Amino acid sequence: MYEPNVIGDWHEYDEHAGLRVRVHRLEASEPPRGRDDAADGLTYFSVRVTVENRGLRHFGVHLEDGQIDVRLGPDGESAFIDWRNSQFIEGFDVYPLRRATAVLYAAGPEASLNQIDVQIQVRVDDEWTGRRLWAGGIGVGLDENRAHQGTVRDSLAHQVSNFLRDQAEEGTA
Repeated sequence: MYEPNVIGDWHEYDEHAGLRVRVHRLEASEPPRGRDDAADGLTYFSVRVTVENRGLRHFGVHLEDGQIDVRLGPDGESAFIDWRNSQFIEGFDVYPLRRATAVLYAAGPEASLNQIDVQIQVRVDDEWTGRRLWAGGIGVGLDENRAHQGTVRDSLAHQVSNFLRDQAEEGTA
């Protein structure tokens, strides 16, 4: 069964020994070069995608526009992706014990940011890897008490974590 990763988790690629990817640092964040007019009324956030090489040889890595898809809320609506402010990995050789990081700026309705799905498909040495999904969310604009309760105890990441723990316990019972 295919299970999504929780934002912050590493995913290792079996077909490329030592190569792993992580979607992390999902946070409310304004873009460095100013807001795009098309994002008027939307709340900006950023997310990082890090490719790490723990193998013995270098990998040529591509992670560009079109290889990252961001969906928001329970209906999975597409986020506005600010291509002008985002930084991608475009044909970079990641040598052993090195990393390369892409930073994506996106925006969406504030109410939808508590459930964010990031799907990526990395190209490694001109071969496409399988698409992988990371799930998480941020509590933008919430007061201190609700932010703690809403994003820690009831967050999608916490729900996914509980689901995976329950599945593991069922498998061992």
